[in-house]
Amino acid sequence: MTIREPLLNPVAIESLRPTQMTVGFREVSEKRRLWRERPGDKGAVFLGHHMIPVLLGPKERHYVIDHHHLVRALHDEGVQDILVNVVADLRTLKREEFWVLADNRGWCHPYDEHGERRGFDAIPTSIAKLKDDPFRSLAGELRRTGGFAKDTTPFSEFIWADFLRRRIKRTTVEDDFPRAIARAIALARSPDANHLPGWCGPTE
Repeated sequence: MTIREPLLNPVAIESLRPTQMTVGFREVSEKRRLWRERPGDKGAVFLGHHMIPVLLGPKERHYVIDHHHLVRALHDEGVQDILVNVVADLRTLKREEFWVLADNRGWCHPYDEHGERRGFDAIPTSIAKLKDDPFRSLAGELRRTGGFAKDTTPFSEFIWADFLRRRIKRTTVEDDFPRAIARAIALARSPDANHLPGWCGPTE
C-alpha cells in the first residue's frame, strides 16, 4: 500500500485537500514571513527539498497528511504548485472507507477550532478553507521555546493544544500571547502534562 515515491510533476496547491480542520494562523504568518525573506533562488531550492506527504484518495485527489501550515503559508503567498510524496495509494476506496482508514491510521484529525470532534464532512475541501485555532499556535510556540520535545506521535501539537485549551482562556491567547506562553510553559513543566507526547519533565 505504501509507495513513498515523489511525484516529479508538481501538484497545484489549490487542488490539495486537507485532512484536518484547523491550523494556527500565527504559525502560518511566521512561515509566510520566513518565505518572503528568502531570495528568489533560495525559494526554489526550498520547494525542491520540501515535498508534502499526501494520500492518493478517491477521484485521484491528493490529501495532505502533514505540513498543513507550510502549505497554507505558500498558498497565501501565491505559490501555485508544490511537489508531493504519496504515502499511500487509496484510490480504490470509497469515500467513507477512505476517511475511516485515514482516521484509524492517524492520518486525519477531524477536530474543529474548539477542540470538538466533528464528522468527516466538516473537513474543508481546500487548504484555503482551514480555520484558525489559536491554541495550535500556542502549542507550536511552546515547543519552539523548549516546553516539550518534537515527537513522532501523530498530531502531537494538537494534543498539546487541547491540553492548553482546557487551562488557558482563549482571550488570553488572542489578546496577550506572551502571557499565554508563560502560562503554557508553567503548565508544560507540571506533572499534569506528564501523559503528553514529548513531555520533558518538571524543571527547577
